Amino acid sequence: MKSSEAGTLLSIGDAAARFGLPTHVLRHWEAVGLVTPARDGAGRRRYGTDDLTRVAVVVRAKRAGLGLDAIRVLVSAADPAERRAVLVGEAARLRTRITAVQASLDLVECALDCEHDDFTRCPHYLTHMALGL
Repeated sequence: MKSSEAGTLLSIGDAAARFGLPTHVLRHWEAVGLVTPARDGAGRRRYGTDDLTRVAVVVRAKRAGLGLDAIRVLVSAADPAERRAVLVGEAARLRTRITAVQASLDLVECALDCEHDDFTRCPHYLTHMALGL
């Protein structure tokens, strides 16, 4: 591996291992324009500090539920208004998902709290089910 002012450059395998990713994920992210690692004389990818920071941002955004298209805009758009518009849309999408997950949790907790032998016949549970339709 070569050294640079920013530190040691990592191979794709080492970079992927650092984040617990398979190498094909980094190749895909490169193909869709999320990362652009340098290449050495033999054409092998070399990930520097900036590349690793970008990978960390993508990993974190994926964990937050953002899609690759949204992430691409967030990391590459020059217009702050464009980035903000993506975030507004993602926040609305996440709120919708949170509402749906909360409704599912409420249903499960209703069944767990039921004192009937068969919660599927419990009037309270059936009412709760009907409200979710």
